[in-house]
Amino acid sequence: MVSDRIEREIVIDAPPEIVWDVLTQPDHIKAWFADSVEIEVAPGGRGRFTWIQDTGPTNNVVVRVERADPPHYLSYRWNFPEGEEPHEGNAPLVEFSLTAEASGTRLRLVESGISGLERSEADKSAYRDDHVRGWNSLLAKLADYASRQRREPVEP
Repeated sequence: MVSDRIEREIVIDAPPEIVWDVLTQPDHIKAWFADSVEIEVAPGGRGRFTWIQDTGPTNNVVVRVERADPPHYLSYRWNFPEGEEPHEGNAPLVEFSLTAEASGTRLRLVESGISGLERSEADKSAYRDDHVRGWNSLLAKLADYASRQRREPVEP
């Protein structure tokens, strides 16, 4: 059986307000995560992340924000079929928790619900492996990018 969760923790050399902006503002998200971003950061808010591939098709992922508690917590369900409502069986939950520390912000990421997806075991395993690699790389990019930001958020 595929492990249900991916968990990562990093400390970022920036205050929680800046890390929050980097997680929630489309111009910031495009700098470390996706090529195109649309997101309404409010409970029930909808969004779409797009990755343009050098080879192969463009990858679009729909998103629904579950909870937003600025600047401490953000969660969304994602990667569910277009036109469907997200739920535990079709959409993993991504959670970002931010805690202020003397050295900056501790960011804890949890992506869960993988083992309960309505997909084959092989597909769930491939999804988890891909996301383990992806989060390792992306969180390093996020930390580097956030540490270079000024207090002023990027204007949309």
